[in-house]
Amino acid sequence: MNENLFASFMTPNLLGIPIVMFIIMFPTIMFPSPNRLINNRTITVQQWLIKLILKQMMMIHSTKGQTWSLMLITLILFIGTTNLLGLLPHSFTPTTQLSMNLGMAIPLWAGAVLLGFRHKTKMSLAHFLPQGTPIILIPMLVIIETISLLIQPMALAVRLTANITAGHLLMHLIGGATSVLFSISTPAALTTFIILLLLTMLEFAVALIQAYVFTLLVSLYLHDNT
Repeated sequence: MNENLFASFMTPNLLGIPIVMFIIMFPTIMFPSPNRLINNRTITVQQWLIKLILKQMMMIHSTKGQTWSLMLITLILFIGTTNLLGLLPHSFTPTTQLSMNLGMAIPLWAGAVLLGFRHKTKMSLAHFLPQGTPIILIPMLVIIETISLLIQPMALAVRLTANITAGHLLMHLIGGATSVLFSISTPAALTTFIILLLLTMLEFAVALIQAYVFTLLVSLYLHDNT
């Protein structure tokens, strides 16, 4: 069990060729474009949820910020769907890879920050030095604020990676313990199995919550710079 603990986090290969790009593109199949006058129930529920999430997320934004609505709704749908598909047995979760999460966080964060420096230059620079700061503390505060700004995309990526990875590891460990306990003690095995079911339900919630948190933080960065 210990040897295969991190096997599910390895990039899958087919004939020596990485197939992670096909896995990343797979969630788009779950959201088909409606081509009928009257949609079925599945597409109707999907569109209702998308409109509800978009309305809640764009409520605080200005006109410039609302131009990012398509980007943000695509981001939350992609992360949420990828996290949910990763809970299927023998599947691969791309959001457990820090490199991929950084690849999403850094461009979005950089775009929001550059937008702020372009349209709100004085306000963006004012964040580096709070009003009323003593002259002696000015160099230190500028360095601290710069570090806190640069660490934002790293915090986004690490938060998503850590939460998804921790949940998968817990499910793997408890599942392995359950299979071992069935040959030793049936009551203990049933107890751990119930814990595994509860943890699985919790992971479904975490998968959606982490997608919302990631997108919400990007939305807040955008709001501060528009």
